[in-house]
Amino acid sequence: MSASDRRQVDLSRFDNSWYQVGAGPLKRTLWYFVNACFFINPLFPFRAPKPHLLRLFGAKVGRGVVIHPGVNIKFPWKLHIGDHVWIGQRVWLDNIDQLTIGNNVVISQGAMVILGSHDYKKVDYPTLHRPVVLEEGCWIGAGAIVTLGVRVGSHAVLAAGSMASKDLDAYMIYQGNPAVVVRERKFDP
Repeated sequence: MSASDRRQVDLSRFDNSWYQVGAGPLKRTLWYFVNACFFINPLFPFRAPKPHLLRLFGAKVGRGVVIHPGVNIKFPWKLHIGDHVWIGQRVWLDNIDQLTIGNNVVISQGAMVILGSHDYKKVDYPTLHRPVVLEEGCWIGAGAIVTLGVRVGSHAVLAAGSMASKDLDAYMIYQGNPAVVVRERKFDP
């Protein structure tokens, strides 16, 4: 088959009108401003106001949450964060669907949690999205990527620089791209 006989991506046919953002234009505009000034901005080092700001925009945020500078959160109204969660510098939470983060979860520096993508098999490149759940006590390592629809099991570890495109079992350590089990997570007595 020659290249001219193959179907090609046609972005002029892209239609995302079915997607429900979950907030009106004013709320989205205000959030983009707040996100840029107080979350993404590395010159705003203060942690205390961030959970309160997220709550103002509809997020459910537990106690003792630490959000470092440089964090980018797409839609707080699609976000549930448990108690005592740590979110490191330059983390990107691309939550175009519901993102649930359990208690005592660590998302390390530069990690990405991506809840959307595109269907590369279709010429109009439609958007795909599915919820992600990070269960209690899991650790997403620095620079790691969690993709749409993944459930990271309780106390699982996704090592630095790894990519999870499938569910991760509880109490297991995963590494690589794609992430594979390297050993069980055991705690010292």
